[in-house]
Parts: sequence; structure tokens; C-alpha cells
Amino acid sequence: MAAALVRRTTATSLLRIHPALLPQQGNLSSYSSYSWGKKIVLGTTGLLTAGGLGLVAALNHSVKATDLILHPAKLPWSHKGWFSSIDHASIRRGYEVYKQVCAACHSMKYIAYRNLVDVCHTEAEAKAEAEEQFIEDGPNDQGEMFKRPGKLSDYLPNPYANDEAARSANNGALPPDLSFMANARHGGEDYIFALMTGYCDPPAGTELAEGQHYNPYFPGGAIGMAQSLYNEVIEYEDGTPAYASQLAKDVSTFLRWATEPEHDQRKRMLLKVMVFFSIVTPILYYYKRHKWVLVKSRKLAFKPRSPPPS
Repeated sequence: MAAALVRRTTATSLLRIHPALLPQQGNLSSYSSYSWGKKIVLGTTGLLTAGGLGLVAALNHSVKATDLILHPAKLPWSHKGWFSSIDHASIRRGYEVYKQVCAACHSMKYIAYRNLVDVCHTEAEAKAEAEEQFIEDGPNDQGEMFKRPGKLSDYLPNPYANDEAARSANNGALPPDLSFMANARHGGEDYIFALMTGYCDPPAGTELAEGQHYNPYFPGGAIGMAQSLYNEVIEYEDGTPAYASQLAKDVSTFLRWATEPEHDQRKRMLLKVMVFFSIVTPILYYYKRHKWVLVKSRKLAFKPRSPPPS
């Protein structure tokens, strides 16, 4: 009898919540319990904070010259698909445009002649392209620098000796390197195509400095590079009509390839991975079902322990 009473009393005390664990009345204060003065102060603080954040956002947007930039249209490039490769014939024509037009001012110091092999040129053609350039090398046995014909390991030459010479020849403007231009500008090849074909007369009230030209796709509109692509400014060796739009399209494709020489290999690897997983996934799923069927179908039964004999 005494043991049963102790057991009942202990269970009741365990189910009862201790007063120390109950939340205190002071911690249950809410906004409705505040005085009118405190409500006004809190509301005013919230309004001022929200207004200040809105003002900062508006000022940040106002100082950006987004209204002065004409965004290029998105063009249906043939290499935009998941499994679409770059047009290699267009890469070859784009290299001709760069070599005969763009290379006079712009460098591509991260592209070597060996990168052209099996992409737009054969090995013999790439060697012939490299040998047209004379690269400074040395020193020789007499300690002097000398000129030698280019090799496949050489990079495309820089038209200027240094940045100061480039600025001096271009009215203070430094022509950018084109190796990563397709990723360096918002819009990629769309921007390059629009820039090459977007030269026009400046609108009324627009003043350009000496040596500047107007292109709405360039930030600010004033650009130091003159229009360089015209109809039949060069002649393609494959007989493709050299219209200005065709020249711009080919050089944009070439610069996209120069930015991502691994473009086709990456998409080819994606296709291989998808084929691999399409074969392996059903096998792994079947193996998983085969191994786990016993675990998932197992039934656990707990039998009550028999009371000890009295």
C-alpha cells in the first residue's frame, strides 16, 4: 500500500510543470501593451528606416548610366544549343577578319598558333601562319637578341611594343586585348556584333572629342575606335560574300571560340556523361531495390516479457 502511494505521488509530481519553467509575465509583453508614446516612436523609427533604405536604393540606381546604354538584341547563334558546336568555317573566316582588320590595333596575347590546329586550320596551315611573323628571341651565343620565324608555340603578336605606345597611337585610348572579349562584355557575341554594326551619326546635342566616334552600344556612346567593317573590306578565301554583317558575325564567332577554346569539348563531355548516367542509373536503381527489399520488408515484433514466477 505504501509503495503504491509513493509511485502515484512521484508520477503526479513529474507531470506537474515546475513554476520556474513557466514564462514570466514580464516576458509576455507585446506591442499592444505599449503606451501611445512608445508606439509613435517605434512607428516613426520604422518609417524613417524604410524611407532611408528606399532613398539609398533610388540614388544608387540614379548614378548608373543604364539609360545611356543600348542593350544588344539576342541573336540566334548556331552554337547556343546544349549540344551545338561552334561553326568552324565561321571561326576560320573570323580569324581572317581579325588578322586583316583587327590585328592592326588589338592583341590576342592568350591565343597561340597551336590553338588553331584542328579547329580552323590544319597543322601545316597553322605553321605557315606562324612563320609569317618574326618573333624576337634570344640571346644567342653572342648575347644578342635576334628575330626568328614564328612557331606553333608562339602567341599571336602584339601590334604595339607596350601600352604607352598603344595609347600614343590611338589618341590616348588603349585598345583592349580580345582574347576574352566575349566574356568581358555584357552580352558576349551579341554585344560584339552590335558594336561592329552599330556606328551611326550622333544625336543632336551630343558633342564628341577629336578622334571619337558615336556608337549607341558603347557605354556613354563615345568610342575611340572608328568603324572598321564595311562591305567587301576584305575578300574571303572560301568565296563567302564579305558583307559588313557577315564580317561582324564571323569575327564575333571567332572571339567566342577564343574565349572558350574548350567549348566543343565541354559539350561533347556533357553528352557522354548523359549517356553514361542513362545507362548506369537504371542499374543502380535495380541494385538498390534488390539489396534493400529485405530491409524494407522486414517486420519487427516485440513480445512482452513474461512476469517472473511468484
